[in-house]
Amino acid sequence: MKKLLTLIILSILIVTNAGKSHAEENSSGSSAVLLSPLAIKSLDNRVKILGEFLKQYNSPLEPHAVDFVKYADKYKLDWKLVAAISGLESTFGKAIPYNSYNGWGWGIYGDNMIRFSSWTEGIKTVSEGLRENYINKWGAQDVYMIGRFYASSPTWASRVTYFMEKIDEFKSKQLASNLSISL
Repeated sequence: MKKLLTLIILSILIVTNAGKSHAEENSSGSSAVLLSPLAIKSLDNRVKILGEFLKQYNSPLEPHAVDFVKYADKYKLDWKLVAAISGLESTFGKAIPYNSYNGWGWGIYGDNMIRFSSWTEGIKTVSEGLRENYINKWGAQDVYMIGRFYASSPTWASRVTYFMEKIDEFKSKQLASNLSISL
């Protein structure tokens, strides 16, 4: 008799929980929609990887890794490109014209110089400019085509590519070191 009563109670619980499980699934699904884009972006490994990469160079751009990724996504650029340009042009923001926040050589011709009010403004302006001018307007499809317009040096693109590859290598090492093996 006890077994029969236990079986009946379990059946009732299963039927009751089946309905609740569905309701919880719907509730969970709708709450997931409420996640802000910022919360989703904070989970992005690229920000952490780029921040750690820039930290190796003692770069003032380290705290702005999120801006590099944010504006790369917004303007559909490789997330490493603008950081790599800063690596070439200013050793990741360490060698810039005084008080300019211009680590990209952006608009610097002789005595002419563009100054930004912050690193964030510089990252946004360069990212937007690369997309709108170099890619959309002039049809550049890769770093080498951008380099034809961006710099007078014929080795500019290969040196930017070098830094992009360094970031990729760092990413691979970071991901490999974070892999866990469970038995």
